[in-house]
Amino acid sequence: MEIIKPRTLSGFMELLPSKQIQFERMTEILRKTYASYGFAPLDTPVIEDAQILLAKGGGETEKQIYRFQKGDSDLALRFDLTVPLAKYVALHYNELAFPFRRFQISKVYRGERAQRGRFREFYQADIDIIGDGKLDILNEAEIPAIIYNVFRGFGLTRFQIRVNNRKILNGFYAMLGLSDKSGDIMRTVDKLDKIGAEKVKAILTEDCGLSGDQAEEILKFIAIFGSNEQVLADLEGYAGRNEVYDQGLAELKAVTANLSAFGVPEQNFAVDLTIARGLDYYTGTVYETTLLDHPEIGSVCSGGRYDNLAGYYIDKPLPGVGISIGLTRLFYVLDEQNLLNPALPTAPADALVLPMTADPAPAIALAQTLRAGGLRVQLYGEQKKFKQKMAYADKLGVPFAVLLGEDEIAAGVCSVKNMATGEQVKLPAAEAAAYIQAALAANNGPVILEQ
Repeated sequence: MEIIKPRTLSGFMELLPSKQIQFERMTEILRKTYASYGFAPLDTPVIEDAQILLAKGGGETEKQIYRFQKGDSDLALRFDLTVPLAKYVALHYNELAFPFRRFQISKVYRGERAQRGRFREFYQADIDIIGDGKLDILNEAEIPAIIYNVFRGFGLTRFQIRVNNRKILNGFYAMLGLSDKSGDIMRTVDKLDKIGAEKVKAILTEDCGLSGDQAEEILKFIAIFGSNEQVLADLEGYAGRNEVYDQGLAELKAVTANLSAFGVPEQNFAVDLTIARGLDYYTGTVYETTLLDHPEIGSVCSGGRYDNLAGYYIDKPLPGVGISIGLTRLFYVLDEQNLLNPALPTAPADALVLPMTADPAPAIALAQTLRAGGLRVQLYGEQKKFKQKMAYADKLGVPFAVLLGEDEIAAGVCSVKNMATGEQVKLPAAEAAAYIQAALAANNGPVILEQ
């Protein structure tokens, strides 16, 4: 039989067990944080009817989607979690309580060119709040608190949640007589961090057809900078000239006014008029989060308000607000930047029980007792020499090896060896579990280290 060379497709990430455990630690922080704000978990099918997925798509989406035929069915892999959510809410409208709050941490697929840090299969971690007809601005004010607690849960302090409102931008462009070009302008302005002001100005004048004065006015507007209070005060200078602008300003004030009540420090939150989010379906508040010491990573969490989530699937207005974290990309970049905590335990077990007698029954009972004490325990069942058993424990990276020989059985104890320090103590099984738990708690640091 010919041996096929194993390989992983370009754009798909496979992790070794230690890295996978770090990844799972991040997902667990996300699940706990999202759940603590009353979001229900949701999982939608990976494969959907292509007509469903492409209802809001077309253009680049249709080019990137993985689409295939099975019999007479036209099928596709989901390319994000928002469109499947729209279908889900429309399908189950009569069974859901609104506002409907859900979180989903799942894989999505995009057939784009694989690049460093960009994948064709990747996890997104989303939350959305969907209203029935209306959705109060308080929901948009709560989103920064959720983002803040997610990243604090990861162990980060040096990050900034940047917020703007699309109505402010649309209203401002209307003042300049550019309403028909607002979408193109916002997509261009959204590239400011990547290409700089001069290139943005060139695109606005050469591609979008703006005059030099109009482009200058836009760049001057989005350059308004300072404390949140200062920025809002400067924005007041444009008030009273456009109704949409005034509404957006009122919403932005409502979001910022609730920051302290929601527990978000001002150093982690900034009103930033350069934030536009290129997607057309955002209609109000928009968010982007960046790591202050690693601007090269770009946005690590983004989203915003939209007013007609499920318009393609149901004849009811279902406004919403949501955010998404590209979890696979974030993990990849954090690992590449050596920001993942190397001291964090990454073994699949807290303890490895090593039977040292021919009869495995006492070791089986010991493993059961340690598990009952809340530990993850692996029982080593191979008939190998002691040196080989310890080599396995080393390679697995378990924090503790628990040895059980004739002397230990006779004394009613087990030998607990700290694999990092070499220290070894003899304890009864129940005490051994508490001893290991205490040692693990001392090493239970953040998943991400700031440098």
